[in-house]
Amino acid sequence: MPLAEWKERTRLLVGEEQIERLAQAHILVVGLGGVGGAAAEMLARAGVGKLTLVDADRIHPTNINRQILALHSNIGELKVEVAARRLKDINPSLEIETLPIYLEGETLDTLIAQPFDAIIDAIDTISPKVYLIKKALEVGTLLVSSMGAGAKYDPNAVCVGSFWKSNYCHLARTIRRRLRQLRIEGLEEKDFLAVYSTELCNASAFEAVEGEQNKKTRAGVISYIPNLFGCMAAGAALEAILETSQCVSK
Repeated sequence: MPLAEWKERTRLLVGEEQIERLAQAHILVVGLGGVGGAAAEMLARAGVGKLTLVDADRIHPTNINRQILALHSNIGELKVEVAARRLKDINPSLEIETLPIYLEGETLDTLIAQPFDAIIDAIDTISPKVYLIKKALEVGTLLVSSMGAGAKYDPNAVCVGSFWKSNYCHLARTIRRRLRQLRIEGLEEKDFLAVYSTELCNASAFEAVEGEQNKKTRAGVISYIPNLFGCMAAGAALEAILETSQCVSK
């Protein structure tokens, strides 16, 4: 089978010009857990030409219930390396930059300053997530940010829309408070897309944890919810690049 044949069904939907637009796109995905791993795969399968993938973590046995990258055969491997192998097998012409680092400070500043067509934020810890959002808003790059996918069941409650209108999400509420504390000029006018669930969290699905970097609690997660978040984040970014988006982000 010619390599180009794998794009035929996408070409049938969007047309040749849009296929080329996707091939020229460069998207940053930060975090390759349940949300980010699924998002990166959907971008690769859509024919995006270049991905920059950021995650310092390795595959852990507890990832297997929900993370598309996680298998018993790759426990202990860096997520960015596992992702690069998998995505190149999907799209051999895909250009991938892997950064197995914890994003902060000047490193994040330098990365976000690059001319990405879109950024998908799939970070699950507050401080780096807030800082990434702040920098993305400053440079004006299209941002799709995943809110909380833990302790939830209902796929029908997951949606994409204005961050400032994301309701019933504890993580979104916390991020809004932290962003306001930064006193960013014109903050309320700097909107971005959020993937979030309007379902209330199952309060019994949390437990305290010790010894994990930047985490004090852990939430129970079902297999399909993080992957749905990732698919919707990728879809929002792709729609924006293809200029078919129905989401209102301003």
